[in-house]
Amino acid sequence: MKNDILAKRYAKAVFIVGKEENALDDYAKTLKDFAELYTTLPEVRDGLTNRIYPADVREKVMAAIVKKAGVSQIMGNFLNLLAQKNRANVLPEIAASFQGMVDVERNVCQGIVITAKALEPALLDKAKQTLEKITGKQVVLKTEIDTSIIGGMIAKVGDIILDGSIKTQLEGLKESIKGSE
Repeated sequence: MKNDILAKRYAKAVFIVGKEENALDDYAKTLKDFAELYTTLPEVRDGLTNRIYPADVREKVMAAIVKKAGVSQIMGNFLNLLAQKNRANVLPEIAASFQGMVDVERNVCQGIVITAKALEPALLDKAKQTLEKITGKQVVLKTEIDTSIIGGMIAKVGDIILDGSIKTQLEGLKESIKGSE
């Protein structure tokens, strides 16, 4: 909970600056990349957050990563500030909050379509159009393959979940048969 509040504060500050600099996309990409780096590489996470290392060493680790990544000076300063304030552990939440703010600003929402096998582009586009009608927003879809759903699809956008999977239909049929016994 505390991290969510901190993340929103930091994300809001970067969002305001990003909007002024007309660099929301660049900032979103940088935050996403650093959050992925933090979450996928334990040695990076350790180097930025482990209290065994003195604060100046953790700051040098962040500065080296920032320099190697070649990010803008403003984002570099922001990321170095996170290291100085011992807030690098909040990077994933900051990236998510920032992306949420960008999405609201642009009337966009993130969604996911889960299918048993890869969708043809035409069908994916039709699903996207349907979700855009339902939400009234532009939808950015990610796809995921889950063979356990057998067939059909599950679409999730925000709080909306549309489940047309065969697995769910079979479970519903099973429950209705049990109920009639």
